Amino acid sequence: MQPSATRTKEPEIEFWFEFGSNYSYLSVMRIEDTAARRGVTVKWKPFLLGPIFKSLGWESSPFVLQKEKGEYVWQDMARLCHKYGLPWTRPTTFPRLALLPMRVALLGAEQPWMADYCRMTMMLNFAEDQDINAPEQVAGILTELGLPAGRIIDEAQGEANKLLLRQQTETARARSIFGAPTFFVRGEMYWGNDRLDDALSAAARPVTA
Repeated sequence: MQPSATRTKEPEIEFWFEFGSNYSYLSVMRIEDTAARRGVTVKWKPFLLGPIFKSLGWESSPFVLQKEKGEYVWQDMARLCHKYGLPWTRPTTFPRLALLPMRVALLGAEQPWMADYCRMTMMLNFAEDQDINAPEQVAGILTELGLPAGRIIDEAQGEANKLLLRQQTETARARSIFGAPTFFVRGEMYWGNDRLDDALSAAARPVTA
């Protein structure tokens, strides 16, 4: 039998996110179910925003550096969380350091527990106002998921995985990512939680090759 001249590509979306990012919270909590309804596979891409901001000359989030923008963002978050039916508590520390949970996320990016882990971590930050970088908090989430917390954290803190996260962040910068969440569909960038639906619609459109 001759192979078909065309084949339908499996629809997928790259999801670049950071646990310290408030708008990533909105997308993390919604993306898995929304993508599943459209038959789109989510490719989880954790990266660090801090080095991206520093490369742009910023020492912190623009929501911190610009007071007026920051005040607007907290109002916007309250409205959007109400719209999506998500719990919301303005974090007393922003942006929160998320190095350890991001390293764990890199290990779990292709694991079946990834989406649950990410949602639980985001809830800890933006609904419960807790320190997400504390090892005991990360271990608690992994244990609740029935995972070997100690082994995963040890591997996440290993030099090889630390290097991989740095490389992933460099890849983000090389692809001109300047904030989170950012989505890629067939190489085209969509930035911001408000572009999630547009990105999924683009991913779900049939493409032949």
